[in-house]
Amino acid sequence: MKNSLFPSVREAVPVIVITAFFLILTAVCIGLRPEHFLMAGVFLVLFFAGQTTRKLAVALLPFFIFGISYDWMRVYPNYQVNPIDVKGLYEAEKSLFGLSVDGAVLIPCEYFALNHCPVADFFAGIFYLCWVPVPIAFGLWLYLKGDRKVYLRFAMVFLLVNLIGFAGYYIHPAAPPWYAMNYGFEPILDTPGNVAGLGRFDELLGCSIFNSIYGRNANVFAAVPSLHAAYMVVALAYAVMDRSKKWLIALFAVIMVGIWWTAVYSGHHYLIDVMLGISCALLGIFVFEKGLMKWGAFGRFFERYSQIGRASCRERV
Repeated sequence: MKNSLFPSVREAVPVIVITAFFLILTAVCIGLRPEHFLMAGVFLVLFFAGQTTRKLAVALLPFFIFGISYDWMRVYPNYQVNPIDVKGLYEAEKSLFGLSVDGAVLIPCEYFALNHCPVADFFAGIFYLCWVPVPIAFGLWLYLKGDRKVYLRFAMVFLLVNLIGFAGYYIHPAAPPWYAMNYGFEPILDTPGNVAGLGRFDELLGCSIFNSIYGRNANVFAAVPSLHAAYMVVALAYAVMDRSKKWLIALFAVIMVGIWWTAVYSGHHYLIDVMLGISCALLGIFVFEKGLMKWGAFGRFFERYSQIGRASCRERV
């Protein structure tokens, strides 16, 4: 059977046109940054490098769409759709989870801002750095070891959970705890991203990891739900469904809880945000597994999409 290294003209032209259109539209609407060229370059290299990597490029589309969707929220910010909640969320957190300290009631984030230590700061940074890399690495591992259907279910749920979360940002624009603690309750548009408590990790290591991450924050008024809290819930759920090794499931559980704790410890999220993020993940899993996968049209699309990976496996045998 003929196995062409390069894609056919019919395959290549749409990919080149769509990629060029993406870069041009991004340049016009939000401005090009190095990561845009990196994303486009990685996809094109995978697509044109060979038959096997071409299958991988297509399989990774849910993750590319996730990154593009998040970035494109800059075009029409959520605070142009609904008013920003700063005080309401803060007061709700204080009412539900307030801590009495020396006669004053503090939200958990305020308590941790006053009570922290280098060991906790170090582990907080490590946990938070796992929020996207670990789920993506897990997805790649599923793909490369041949669990194509589990991989696609995981990748599509990961995208769906993000889209649900992004919808939440527009339904209820909300400021993170560090904003209320630093700026008060009046929303100031175009407020730059803030490392908050994660800056202590950068200081410990003498680096600027989180400064560089939060300097690119698309919108600081997108705290509800906490997608940081959601991602490892999805990864853990599909590790269990895939019947992964017990040590891997345990590791994912530790990372998941560690990220939940860090979100509050660092001042980036209220406990309310974290619980809504967990709910967002569970909702996405339920809608996909019990809804979309039961829908005939989507089921047929899923089967066709999953055949891409299987074909890649047969080619390598």
